[in-house]
Amino acid sequence: LAPTLAALRTGKILALANKESLIVGGELVTSLASPGQIVPVDSEHSAIAQCLRSGSKQEVKKLILTASGGPFRGFTQDQLARVTPAEALAHPTWVMGKVVTTNSASLVNKGLELIEAHLLFDIPFESIEVTVHPQSVIHSMVEFVDGSVIAQASPPDMKLPIALGLSWPDRLDSVSNPVDWTKSHDWHFEPLDESVFQAVRLARQVGKAGKSYPAVYNAANEQAVMAFHQGAISFDQITDLIERAVDAHQPDTELTLASVLEAEKWARDRTDAQIAKAC
Repeated sequence: LAPTLAALRTGKILALANKESLIVGGELVTSLASPGQIVPVDSEHSAIAQCLRSGSKQEVKKLILTASGGPFRGFTQDQLARVTPAEALAHPTWVMGKVVTTNSASLVNKGLELIEAHLLFDIPFESIEVTVHPQSVIHSMVEFVDGSVIAQASPPDMKLPIALGLSWPDRLDSVSNPVDWTKSHDWHFEPLDESVFQAVRLARQVGKAGKSYPAVYNAANEQAVMAFHQGAISFDQITDLIERAVDAHQPDTELTLASVLEAEKWARDRTDAQIAKAC
């Protein structure tokens, strides 16, 4: 967070690959950034930025973030309670690190991206939706007031959003192989079951609350993910521990760098204590 704030103060364009700094910093970051100063590198938000070129902000009805659904798409709560760390790391379309892959499996990552979309594009949470798209070819969509939906499609790798992050608003030649339209494709979309994957519902709640709540959400999750991979808790307890921390948090009235760091430490310590009790 501190380097993000420092980079923005220089007035330079910031290609934001570390979504957490924006999410936990919230208004600290957005109040420093001038229009267009932050260029998203997350594939979903890069896609939205591209789609938004098709109309004015006043013409935007909703943003639609796509989620692969992870390896546990279609699972029940009972099934989630029995999954293993190895299964959580077996992502069907993306190759990522341990924490991000687990976050994708729990849908915490999509919850974080929901908050990120709100902060980046200044669109209310009520106008940001999540839909499950297992093939991960449509990276996100924007629906406009006339009923038109603009989608960004490309194979599921990070070459294109990284290149756009470095060259925005221009495009570089031959960065990524496009979708091959000479072949047949089956692209599937389905609603996200937030009653099972509650991380998105909880993220919407903390995003609306603002202040240091998103920092608590993120920090509690990181401790819970670590505990899951150590065998200390079950997979379904990750979201439960996040919600406990969020419910118990009492934020400072003013958001500062110090209050964010203090809230993160509080959330980590509290979550670790909850995990110790469960062991």
